Amino acid sequence: MRLGTRWAFGSVPPASVPAELRERIAAAEASFAGEGADRHWTLTWLEGRPIVELDDGTVVRDTIIDAHDADEDW
Repeated sequence: MRLGTRWAFGSVPPASVPAELRERIAAAEASFAGEGADRHWTLTWLEGRPIVELDDGTVVRDTIIDAHDADEDW
């Protein structure tokens, strides 16, 4: 079992955040262009895979999924 963690938006992710997600987290933060104060990221593990979610519902895993993007065709 792996434990998750939380950290503040804009700060360096903890060492437990996999390296392959760090660039995607930085890209997601850059898309907010100055917004993000008082937001936090949460790292959880689902079936051994890391999932990082921002308080607003933005999810980072192998791709960035913006919860506010109405163009998703799921």
